[in-house]
Amino acid sequence: MKFKSQKDILFSTIIIGTNLFLLGITLYGIFIGEMEPHEYWTLPLVLGVVVFLFWMYFGTDYELSPKGLIYRCGPMKGKIGYERIREIVKGRTLWIGFRPATARKGLIIKYDRYNEIYISPKTNEVFIDKILELKSDVNITE
Repeated sequence: MKFKSQKDILFSTIIIGTNLFLLGITLYGIFIGEMEPHEYWTLPLVLGVVVFLFWMYFGTDYELSPKGLIYRCGPMKGKIGYERIREIVKGRTLWIGFRPATARKGLIIKYDRYNEIYISPKTNEVFIDKILELKSDVNITE
């Protein structure tokens, strides 16, 4: 089962605002004439950053497959087997660490001995229910 990532206003404002700012100052420099032709090498860099940020914004999802939890966030991908998951913390935000997420108040998945990953599925409750169907001995913490 596939879950899209929830998108909250903070993350949306940061991503869309950064992209609009980058595109705005670049286009302004081109149309006003302040950007010289020898400075056009910066265009692929700016467009690369814009594409990368939108790829992360729109390309974040999670899948519960027979093999385990598969997460994607732009170019970052990974898999965590169900047998490795030991605890899920619900409704909290992990500010430091690996965060393939686009919202706050998601799920912190603790796996192996000390590893954790933060995800933000659209509906935390449905995601937790599906995980519990696949592995019933996962501790759920609020």
